[in-house]
Amino acid sequence: MESYIFTGNSDRKGSISFMTFRAKNQSAHLILNNMKRSILLTVVLVAGMISVASAQTEKEKKAIETEVRKLDSLHAAAVLSGDLKEMDKYWTEDFMVTNPFNEIDRANRIRNGAVTYASFQRICEAVKIQDNTAILMGKEIVVPKGKSPDAGKIINRRYTNIWMKIDHNWRLVARHASVICS
Repeated sequence: MESYIFTGNSDRKGSISFMTFRAKNQSAHLILNNMKRSILLTVVLVAGMISVASAQTEKEKKAIETEVRKLDSLHAAAVLSGDLKEMDKYWTEDFMVTNPFNEIDRANRIRNGAVTYASFQRICEAVKIQDNTAILMGKEIVVPKGKSPDAGKIINRRYTNIWMKIDHNWRLVARHASVICS
């Protein structure tokens, strides 16, 4: 597309003088297109660098999975032994659980001794690592004891534990456990 500018009357009768900006117009388009390309390239490169910098390698994820699986097992051992001091090492202050009694609480039944176990087996079947969060899922086979509901019975249940890395430590922030109906 050509652009013209009217420059006024010429000294010849009835003629009008125009100056074409075609060359200038093409230069402006080239500069604009180059700027657009540069901006787009910069955005793509920055986005790529951010994703590479924040992405965890498979090796890093495997190391995190190993660490969190170990912590999850230590937490299960603390629950079995009823060691609240040890459990508190793993729980955040605002830890929440949907317990097998269909309640949402802060592990109140465990904390007040209303639920204790003669046996507690946790079998992790899946782990998902995403940045500073690890989600563990699997099954638990427990035998409550004492005055606990269903004391002496073998109970199968599904669980989900959500761990987050907070201040350089993996902490259990939330949990869900559901009894499997037989």
